[in-house]
Amino acid sequence: MKKIAVFTLALLAAMPLAAQKRAFTIEDIYRLQYASGPTVSATGALAYGTSRSDLKAQKSYSNIVVNGKTITTDNKSFSPFWSADGRTLYYVSMASGSSQLYAWRDGKATQLTDYALGIDGATVSPDGNLIAFAAEVYPEIGGADGKANKAAIERKAKNPIQAHIADHLLYRHWTEYSDGKYWHIIVYNLKNKTYTDVTPGRFHSPVFSPSGPSGFVFSPDSKELCYLSNHDEHPEATTNCDLWVVPVTGGEAKNITAENKAWDGSPQYSPDGRYIAYRFQRTPGYESDRFILGLYDRKTGQKRVLTEKFDNWVDDYKWTPDSKAIYFLGEERGYEPLYRVDLKNDRITKVIANRAIGSFDFDGKGGFYYTYSRTGKPSAIYHATAKAIAAAKGRPELKETQVTHLNDSLEATVDIRPSETMWIKGAKGDSVEVFIVKPHGFDPNKKYPLVINVHGGPQMQWMDSFRPDWQVYPGAGYVVAYPNIHGSTGYGQQFCRDISGHWGSYPFEDFMKATDKLAQLAYVDSTRMGAMGWSYGGYFMNWVQGQTKRFKCLASMMGLFDLRSMWGATEELWFPNFDLEGQPWNSELYTKWSPSSYVKNFATPTLIITGERDYRVSYTQSLQYFSTLQSLGIPSRLIVFKNDGHWPSTLKSMPLYYNAHLEWFHKYLGGAPAPWDSEKMVQQGEW
Repeated sequence: MKKIAVFTLALLAAMPLAAQKRAFTIEDIYRLQYASGPTVSATGALAYGTSRSDLKAQKSYSNIVVNGKTITTDNKSFSPFWSADGRTLYYVSMASGSSQLYAWRDGKATQLTDYALGIDGATVSPDGNLIAFAAEVYPEIGGADGKANKAAIERKAKNPIQAHIADHLLYRHWTEYSDGKYWHIIVYNLKNKTYTDVTPGRFHSPVFSPSGPSGFVFSPDSKELCYLSNHDEHPEATTNCDLWVVPVTGGEAKNITAENKAWDGSPQYSPDGRYIAYRFQRTPGYESDRFILGLYDRKTGQKRVLTEKFDNWVDDYKWTPDSKAIYFLGEERGYEPLYRVDLKNDRITKVIANRAIGSFDFDGKGGFYYTYSRTGKPSAIYHATAKAIAAAKGRPELKETQVTHLNDSLEATVDIRPSETMWIKGAKGDSVEVFIVKPHGFDPNKKYPLVINVHGGPQMQWMDSFRPDWQVYPGAGYVVAYPNIHGSTGYGQQFCRDISGHWGSYPFEDFMKATDKLAQLAYVDSTRMGAMGWSYGGYFMNWVQGQTKRFKCLASMMGLFDLRSMWGATEELWFPNFDLEGQPWNSELYTKWSPSSYVKNFATPTLIITGERDYRVSYTQSLQYFSTLQSLGIPSRLIVFKNDGHWPSTLKSMPLYYNAHLEWFHKYLGGAPAPWDSEKMVQQGEW
């Protein structure tokens, strides 16, 4: 027995680590835990939020951690940030039944707001006396009276007559009808216990954001707010958002970016109060124009550009405490590195390279806390000292310390697959990056089915970062590939811009050339290839349907089928107006690039998934597509999420989403079977 045990241990030690681990499953998605939003106080204390899910119980939990200790127990707290003096930690909690702001100080938490509608995007003035937040209110009532707004909303909900009335466009957005309500910024005076609506009127202030209302900040002297708003007559067809400043007591607002007819937003005051930094675009109506970092001089009114030489999007950014530089995240070739730009000479320096960083903050000693993940490693918080950063000099070989270890046990037992990169020559002779994830238990001498995933946006990029679908399908035995085709960000703005007006040309050429290269890989079974995509990726699957019979099956999620009818159903008209160069009656592109124009070529079995409350890509597009496939006798399955929009509920809907894909791919490509029966999941709740 002893010899057998020794032999077994020796054999296990000789085996590759991945072979000792089990395959990643759908349920593992809900075993993962996340740490996010690191924020460091003036005294050096580190706070961040944690979150986890329970699939069986259908519950999510979120709490706040300070210096490694969880300080909340309600499981409903999130979005921590410190006071200017570093003595108070603010955070939002749903403990009272609605989102309210709390303050944690000296080990005790106190509820600060009690606004009837709940609050969004809260921020606190530097002097600690005021709280600004956003709420969706009726302009005729005003945001100062939350109770009256809540009563009006409840009264409408109880009305036996249920209808929506609109006299202008943008009457609904993403998943909600506005029904006459607008986002306003409310300022709460902690001393007087009064609420003031500082952005009255029939304008959204701030404008809509899928991640929640943001884009409003206090000036360092706590006397002024800068915020984002679009006052154009047709907000559904323009991206002309401007920056406005208004006294914290309310009054006349001033537009400080009126000369730019494109987007201006993301304001941040310099700590010394001299400047307002902001991101802006130059092309009116183009939502995916390059995001550039600019500077507004509050003393002279002059503006200057800081990142003209950076040919990619500037995302999140923060001022240095001395107001002499700005650190920012910028998309670059499958990553989101950290950069620094100095105000004195506009010099841009890469600080932390080859990481898809999600958020960051200074440690007060020249170093940083930040979050990022790899394809094969879930997100965590890391710390890099000033010495380590200086030694790395912007190179990938940075000596960093992992601060949070929430997923260590899962990573030790589950095979979370890394990605590899392949470059091909695509349309226009441009280089195209393709991420490849090999299956669990990979054997180079075997051949595996392939699934190619096309991203949505269409202007975004696949990154070397953790994604559940990059693990679920390899866990079931598939090679998965993710090409950053034309339209992707991070490869220069021209590469991004090239998709506009060319939806079915340059990206399709990239896709097919990538398919050719992938099919030639020794471990890919070219007779068992499938493809999938979401949003624009869903459109792309529908386009592929009419252009090639190369694939055994397709999966189209939240996709477009008939571009002419899409224009009349979507709410953000600026998008098709720009990308398809006009409207259906004056642009031939609505016919040229519409999958519905090529029905005669359809032949490939397709899984179709959509959300009934998707107002950006109307679910009727998927219904039209399904009706067409069924009428042609082409095997197809339709799943409509009743209560979801463009992004289905992570807990309630995504388990079915993943399971349905595994069923479809198993049927046509031969990978592992799905863990559950999708029909029983829907009809009986069995899973």
